[in-house]
Amino acid sequence: MKHIVALHNPVTPWSDGLEPSDAELDAIEAEMPVISAEVELLDVRIALMDRAPNELDERRFRRAVHRLLDARRVVAAASVQAPGGAA
Repeated sequence: MKHIVALHNPVTPWSDGLEPSDAELDAIEAEMPVISAEVELLDVRIALMDRAPNELDERRFRRAVHRLLDARRVVAAASVQAPGGAA
């Protein structure tokens, strides 16, 4: 049996530049509290899409919003206090 093999070069050759740098990974790590809070808020919104919210749902939504605001405040304060103003 003959194998058919493409004789073309890959369209996007793999290079070392495709991986995130250490600085980019550090920035992502600094943003993780905000990312986690946004995911939590999204979970609450998805849960509320298919039903009418009751008092506990409204409380859960408010808590998720407040956690997101707190996380944004902490990350913004950390970026201002960091040397050079970068997180």
